Amino acid sequence: MNLENESRLLVEATLEPVQTDRFQPTGFPDLGAAEYALEDGTKMLLVESAQSMANRLEAVVWDEAAGSLVPELSGLPYIHVDITEGGQRIASTASLLEAHRINSPYILGGKLDGRVFEKVFQEEVGSRTNSPVDRAAFIRTLLKFDPSVLLHGVFMSNVEGGRMRLARLVSSFIEARNVQIAQSGGVKNDRVNASGDTAAGFGNVPFSRAEYTAGSIKAFFNIDLRQLQGYGLEKPAEGLLLNMALFKIVKLLGDGMRLRTACDFEIESVRVTRPSGASLPSLEEARKALVASIQACASYFATPRVTKLTYEVTKESAKESKKAAKKES
Repeated sequence: MNLENESRLLVEATLEPVQTDRFQPTGFPDLGAAEYALEDGTKMLLVESAQSMANRLEAVVWDEAAGSLVPELSGLPYIHVDITEGGQRIASTASLLEAHRINSPYILGGKLDGRVFEKVFQEEVGSRTNSPVDRAAFIRTLLKFDPSVLLHGVFMSNVEGGRMRLARLVSSFIEARNVQIAQSGGVKNDRVNASGDTAAGFGNVPFSRAEYTAGSIKAFFNIDLRQLQGYGLEKPAEGLLLNMALFKIVKLLGDGMRLRTACDFEIESVRVTRPSGASLPSLEEARKALVASIQACASYFATPRVTKLTYEVTKESAKESKKAAKKES
């Protein structure tokens, strides 16, 4: 697939509910389902947001049971954090799992050989207060520690006043057309005290439930090739990012799209809408290309490939975590 003169690689997948015609879309606080209408009055529905689809694309490369990358991505760099309290490991996380990726407080506040990783990162980038960010060095540093960040974007809000950021290179969403609401409901039964205090979790609590039917449901994927080319990376690294993006899309579609209990889709068809005449690789083709790319990019990666940090929980860090959670809410 020759993409040198292309600005976008666009993919469209037609979805169908696995059983019956109803499905439950994502919901938003104080909003519910994201319904909207086109100029001609067509009723539309955002089934899955760009934010949620980014999380799903990231999740397909992580083996939850093994607590590591899937075999296809073995050798790809990322940052692992052991969270300790009183010197004892109580949990762990990774840059591939954190909501803000490498900007996570557990990563920036973690220690590498006794040094705070935020300082290590700043030294790698060569960042200086009141100086422009060396974007090329920033991108090379992300490639070194976790190339996935270059696909899914990052806003380093906790470093140098938030001057380092990248938009998503790969984006996706699911929308439904010609939708109708299928309203239903239920009740949470209390077998002991039906008239108990519902605020405390007792009593019978009726609730409403909104599902939908649709004339069509489609998933859309966008790989911004201009942004990829604008990173200024050497061809092997550029190829790595493209092959990672293609592998994630193909694997996500191949694994099925069970988004929620009442939102389970199967893939009816997949086509590349831009460039004309292009097609997605098979999963095996995508896997082989990605494995070869990882091997070809060894010189760009951190040694060892998995950067292992330790984050010690203290009273001060706990207070900061509560403060941050309160601020976000």
